[in-house]
Amino acid sequence: MAGYASERPCEVLGSGARPFTKAVIALFVASLRGGGAPRQTVTLANAFAARGHVVHLVVIQSEGSLRRAVSPHVRLVALDSRLLRLPLVRSNRRLQVVASVSSLIRYLRHECPDVLLAAASHVHRAAVWARCLARTHTRLVLRVSNHLSRSAWNTKRWPRPLLPILARLLYPWADGFIANSEGIAHDLSRVVGIPRERIVVIPNPVVTPELEQQARVPLDHPWFRTGQPLVVLGVGRLTTAKDFPTLLHAFAKVRARRPVRLMILGEGKARTRLAALAEQLGIASDLALPGWLDNPYPYMAHSAVFALSSAWEGLPNALIEAMACGCPVVSTDCPAGPAEILEGGVYGPLVPVGDAAALAAAIKSVLDSPPDRERLRARAGHYRVDHAAERYLEVLLGVTETPRSHEPVEGAARPKVGGSPTGNATSVRSQPAAPVGALRS
Repeated sequence: MAGYASERPCEVLGSGARPFTKAVIALFVASLRGGGAPRQTVTLANAFAARGHVVHLVVIQSEGSLRRAVSPHVRLVALDSRLLRLPLVRSNRRLQVVASVSSLIRYLRHECPDVLLAAASHVHRAAVWARCLARTHTRLVLRVSNHLSRSAWNTKRWPRPLLPILARLLYPWADGFIANSEGIAHDLSRVVGIPRERIVVIPNPVVTPELEQQARVPLDHPWFRTGQPLVVLGVGRLTTAKDFPTLLHAFAKVRARRPVRLMILGEGKARTRLAALAEQLGIASDLALPGWLDNPYPYMAHSAVFALSSAWEGLPNALIEAMACGCPVVSTDCPAGPAEILEGGVYGPLVPVGDAAALAAAIKSVLDSPPDRERLRARAGHYRVDHAAERYLEVLLGVTETPRSHEPVEGAARPKVGGSPTGNATSVRSQPAAPVGALRS
């Protein structure tokens, strides 16, 4: 069986042995590249470790800009297998997830974490398969952040009914569910058939001290110098879900009435189509597509308005981040999240999905009458990491204390809460951690 490689031995805050009341918490995400789910997973891992827990951050690929943000008190575990090294697999995220299952099984059998949090929808199936096949008593919690019914309906890579069917088959094997918004919780319950009372809603851990510090970094960009036209900002992957074509059409309407520029931070397959549409609309000279930036927050802090044009969301982090930076916002009233964040339009205009004219009118109204930026920052404070981390821990530690609905076969080893002072176990926790590559087959 393919194994896994431990990237870095665990280090625990403080001195002496780890208290036996502290759990070993594993968080599973595909990579450490930029994006909402990886960033939030790293944020949670760091917060759990700061509270004295032994934390394993399990990734399929350890490369990425977020790697340096991982606390030294978090053990970074990179799954590894021969399949993951194949060029075809490395270039396809779905194949990477499937190929990671055998390595994840080996990780669970060697480390026996008390609970595994599958932190993004594309790793849910791998986590369920691995936990069932590993036959350990590790509890599994799925964090759901995507609107399952909309994602399935709009995908072109699978037959439309397939994703909900897979979810209905696999999700009930999990021990707990966390949704990042009420809309996502209701969609999950309706599509998968999970009782709504089993789903805990915890908003994303978006606002951190690091975000606030990074937002104060001086911005040296010619568009933001004194005397330049105001900038409308969009942030997100250049994909169908974000519906940036509607934003371009809306911006063209605003640009026809006043000098203004549009900058979209993000990368994706739609870049070429967006550039072509900008040429068609005659706004190419006022559009910038700089790609993915490690620190988008100074741009948010200095933009005149942040515009979210999405067709669907889970809970849009970028909208919260912009508010935390004091940037005025407008958004489509898409499922799910913006209406919850903006409290029905109290903190920024909400417009129908795909309505470029309404989005243009909302942008123009905010440019003409900017809101109080401090009020926006205060609202974003509801999504601070400290609050989210405590609620996550309540759920994760709670499932370790309750019987599983799907118990593994008789004779499977029951991991103990606690272990060695460093938590560096390979097959048992009292042994030192294996060096990188030692557990590969």
